[in-house]
Amino acid sequence: MIDNHERTEWLVVKLRESLPLPAKLTPQLAALVRKEKPDISVPQTCPITRVDYAGDEGGIMCRVEIGSEDEPAVFYVSITHLAFDRRLPLAREITTYQKHRTKRIRFINRAA
Repeated sequence: MIDNHERTEWLVVKLRESLPLPAKLTPQLAALVRKEKPDISVPQTCPITRVDYAGDEGGIMCRVEIGSEDEPAVFYVSITHLAFDRRLPLAREITTYQKHRTKRIRFINRAA
């Protein structure tokens, strides 16, 4: 088991209540977006417009809209591939989730 399901459910509810939520793409994700959609410019910050839980396998997934408001490119990404302003009310909880999930995945992969 990767996620603590009770804490994750609580975080998903709180994130949904906070939508739209600003997020920054990690450098790796920004590079992937540029490769997939070379015609759009990748902004510093983009909005998360939906949050879902994809189970232990996928974790918390975020719908991120990049590009123009008229025709945004939509990506569904793991919350672990996003960065958040530390001043956001849920920043500490998000960071705790990200660190825990990343640590557990590394541990499981090492054991396999």
